[in-house]
Amino acid sequence: MARKKYEEEPDNHERWLVSYADFMTLLFAFFVVMYAISSLNEGKYRVLSNALNGAFGTAMIPGGEIVNLKQHQASLVEPLPLIKPKVNEPLKKERERMTHVARDLMTALEPLVREGKVRVTQTSRGVSIEINASLLFGQGEAKLNSDSMQTLKAIAEVLKTDNHSIQVEGFTDNLPIKNSIFPSNWELSATRASTVARLFMETGVDENRITAVGQGPKFPVGSNDTADGRARNRRVTITILAVIPETPVDVPIAPTPKQ
Repeated sequence: MARKKYEEEPDNHERWLVSYADFMTLLFAFFVVMYAISSLNEGKYRVLSNALNGAFGTAMIPGGEIVNLKQHQASLVEPLPLIKPKVNEPLKKERERMTHVARDLMTALEPLVREGKVRVTQTSRGVSIEINASLLFGQGEAKLNSDSMQTLKAIAEVLKTDNHSIQVEGFTDNLPIKNSIFPSNWELSATRASTVARLFMETGVDENRITAVGQGPKFPVGSNDTADGRARNRRVTITILAVIPETPVDVPIAPTPKQ
């Protein structure tokens, strides 16, 4: 049987058109990209440029100049304005009023303060006057000495022109007391505080401002194991209460120098 004759395909002389069309397509895409770049918003370009350059420590400033961020950090970053804390004006005025009261008391009690019998302190509660009980009362008694009345009246003269509340506290040592008048240190301390409060009222201080409290042997300021410590614990404390209490701090008041 005779074989079928193989027929060769004729050469296609137009295949170059395919390559030409691909080349033209790429060339068109190239010009489209170039046109898009030429139309880029200048502002957005600068933002992008500074962001990229900033990562490498440089940035473009207006005018096209490239600067080093580390060398020009102070000029590129505007410092934040300092915010001053608000002053608590009511607290400031109250502190000034209490200091003024403390100074007046120091002037009235200066001799006793120098002798160590009276201590004036400006505390977080207000102004505190600590008076040794031996200056005011006989041992185990609640009747004021004749000499102590002048001291208490000097204090009352300062307080009656003021309007702060006043707390009078009586304190004792821890040695027990028991007699027909005072069954314990509690009664003794309360009666002593009331006696001082009554003298203030008789001198002109408004009774509505005064509170008398007996503390007994509580809150000792000295050691009850020594005679000196027990003597200091026997005391009367007069506190002019601040309207606006502060953060706890004790500030001893020094005598006002004489002019």
